[in-house]
Amino acid sequence: MQERVAVVTGASQGLGLAIAEKFVSDGTKVAFISRNLDKVKSRFEEEQQRDQVMFINLDVSEYKAIQHCVTDVTNKWGRIDILINNAGFRTETAIENITVDEWNRVLSVNLGGTFFFSQAVLSVMKEQKWGRIINMSSFGGQVGPLTSSAVYSASKAGQIALTKSFARALAEYGITVNAVAPASVRTPEMDKMSSESLEKMTRTIPVGRVGEAIEVAELVAYLVSDYGGFVTGATFDINGGRLMR
Repeated sequence: MQERVAVVTGASQGLGLAIAEKFVSDGTKVAFISRNLDKVKSRFEEEQQRDQVMFINLDVSEYKAIQHCVTDVTNKWGRIDILINNAGFRTETAIENITVDEWNRVLSVNLGGTFFFSQAVLSVMKEQKWGRIINMSSFGGQVGPLTSSAVYSASKAGQIALTKSFARALAEYGITVNAVAPASVRTPEMDKMSSESLEKMTRTIPVGRVGEAIEVAELVAYLVSDYGGFVTGATFDINGGRLMR
């Protein structure tokens, strides 16, 4: 992993930050991508770490910004081995109240960002004949919305479909594409829940607790490693047993 270069979108908090920090600890060079990275930059003060990281502020729904980002990363480090499509926009609007603007915004970030960022790194990964793309989907994209909106769940289901399409098209180039579908994992979003709601949710989890972001990061670390080369087109559930297939 010390020779690899990773791009992680939505890397300012939650799962994206946990994954990016795991990569840094493994020696991977990491481009942190988010709309606001000011709080993250202070976490990497050591000289060695500063050489390992770069920070790019952008909105993944902006096509030209994605192109510039890929150029900036390749200019700095010469390659891109890993892409984590984690940036997402979640809403809880009832079906009858979803507006055209909300629909377009959620899909442009969650689905459009995943597609166009993946598309943008393909020429680099194909030339290397090695690459790993991970799409961070959701429990809601598999079973339908519980607390999130219908458009959010649709976007996450779409990510799973894109995973299969890209995986089939890219396998011959040494590029694997997989999805990870977390649920009930402790993130800043969970901090907004009341203790009653959190207790109620925990009772639905067979293992009897919520997950930790580092557990998701460790799963992702395996998938992007050399040992993950025989796994592609798959969706990995990490939800404490809430969904068993």
